Amino acid sequence: MDPHPPAPGPPAQPVLSTRDVQVLHVDGLRFRDLDRDGRLAPFEDWRLTPQQRADDLLARLDLAQRAGLLVHGSLTTAGTTYDVAATARDIAERHVTTFITRLSAEPQQIAEANNLVQLIAEQQPFAIPVLISSDPRNGFSEVEGQTVAGRGTTSLPNPTGLGAAGDPDLTRRAGDVVRQEFRAMGIAQLLGPQADLATEPRWTRIDGTFGSDALAVRDQVRAHVEGVQGGAGGLTRDSVATVTKHWAGYGAQVDGYDSHYFYGRYAAFPGGNFDEHLLPYDGAFEAGTAGIMPTYSILRGLVRGGHEVEQVGAGFNSYLLRDVLRGEKGFDGLVLSDWAITGDCPQEAKDNRPPNSFVGPWGVGMPWGMEDASRTERFAKALNAGVDQIGGDPDSAQVVAAVEQGLLSAERVARAARRVLVQKFQLGLFENPFVDPAAAARLAGNDRFQRIGDEAQERSLTLLQNTGGLLPVDRASVRTVYLAGVDPAAAAARGLRVTDDPAQADLAVVRIADPRAGADLTGLEPTGEQADVRLLRAAAATGTPTVAVPKLDRPLILTGVAATADAVLANYGVSDGVLLDTVLGVRAPGGRLPFELPSSTAAVEAQLPDVADDSADPLFPRGAGLSYDRPRARR
Repeated sequence: MDPHPPAPGPPAQPVLSTRDVQVLHVDGLRFRDLDRDGRLAPFEDWRLTPQQRADDLLARLDLAQRAGLLVHGSLTTAGTTYDVAATARDIAERHVTTFITRLSAEPQQIAEANNLVQLIAEQQPFAIPVLISSDPRNGFSEVEGQTVAGRGTTSLPNPTGLGAAGDPDLTRRAGDVVRQEFRAMGIAQLLGPQADLATEPRWTRIDGTFGSDALAVRDQVRAHVEGVQGGAGGLTRDSVATVTKHWAGYGAQVDGYDSHYFYGRYAAFPGGNFDEHLLPYDGAFEAGTAGIMPTYSILRGLVRGGHEVEQVGAGFNSYLLRDVLRGEKGFDGLVLSDWAITGDCPQEAKDNRPPNSFVGPWGVGMPWGMEDASRTERFAKALNAGVDQIGGDPDSAQVVAAVEQGLLSAERVARAARRVLVQKFQLGLFENPFVDPAAAARLAGNDRFQRIGDEAQERSLTLLQNTGGLLPVDRASVRTVYLAGVDPAAAAARGLRVTDDPAQADLAVVRIADPRAGADLTGLEPTGEQADVRLLRAAAATGTPTVAVPKLDRPLILTGVAATADAVLANYGVSDGVLLDTVLGVRAPGGRLPFELPSSTAAVEAQLPDVADDSADPLFPRGAGLSYDRPRARR
């Protein structure tokens, strides 16, 4: 060891971006004068630690300003931008500095819209930058309140597909793509990944999980967090903060119901497997996840270690948040509640079931176990239980009211506000809140990123049946194809003719969607009630070799599909180009099922919601997947 190490060099000047705020020059370095007093305050000094800066700024804020840090608002979209007046009111009057964006637009437009939000924030007394979050927007599913349709961003398979590919390094690289694209658009927080286990096959949020194997999911979650945050060393100026969700046991939903709805507010653990549902979070903790989001669900009748868990949603549950999350797991990051747990759920909402939305003229509210409490009491209950920030409710006055009514201590508000500020400083938002829209347009969805996306799609594709070695097809004998759910232009680009008559085709390729069957839309078996299944049957009836391509948003019952098609090539989100290249042998499927596929509805109804892969006589076990016998053609 060198006894005379070189003296440290001058601190590295970070990039500054500013509009109205002036720049101070101190010791040959540049700083933003956020409070506009012409002097360098500690919270403006990027040479100090994020904790030191947060302490200084926190001391300058009054209760109302601190309360604004404890709420996570929603940016109301207006075409390809936001409702400026509504955003300005939330920022100026409610002191809100964290918002979710659900804007589905081109990357340049999103960057421009987010810059506008930062400009409004910059004009406030301390110019506290806004942290903008988003649900996942790189997959193939768009579901209200869960994902955002990507436009111009890299197309990745849904997380179940990354679970099927089974390569944490690939997941890490995919997460890094998300990180770069999000930051380029001005998004610094991802509401994900899901560390939930896919143990109840009917559950409608399985496509956001990495599968049913707790250890494999743990490794995938770790890799995803590392990719999105840019490593396992905590947040940096280049990170996107992850909020790993949904703590804990959300995958064990009773009858697969969605706990956005009153009737689906329970998860249950008759198999005694609650602790297995905690295991995947260890990967997130090891990777330094910045945040945790509690589940909406009430863990029905759960007794753990002799402790009877309070029958309230996890966002109100001090045992789950303080005792288990903070105590046992040692998590010291941000706890962000799921959306609208402080909202009201009147009888009209309680009566609602899909396909009716959980959102209505009453607004939106999932206050499970606290339905009869006031909004102020719900705020206090959640914050006292261990939540630091309330998702989806910008009414910061409720925090102030809770303090004034003696329901919440000012010290608890300060601790939560400090956590929010520390992460903003760690992410470099106080120095560089604005982004370059033109750079976002160039970066998002670029060829190098999409090659990673296409590789992930290819390696996720899971060949479950290949009668007679049909796949990959012999190009010499397949020149005309019948397609259902596949763009004919993709086939034409590969030198194939497309016909509307399967009897005239050399091969039929038919995509099959999740049926969402039955009165509660939880049924898993594709039947003749679906147009795509009827097309599959009609094609097979002509004697034309037929490839079924079911999308496994959930563990579908493919008994009928497998009996009809010659080949079954399951996907978790795949482009037409990657799909056809795989059929033609230019690519090869590499996936293995991340969960078992049941053989019947009766078997699904008999399994336990908290136990992985426990249906009787599954059609395909977890890990099933065939490989091509012949080498791939050159690309």
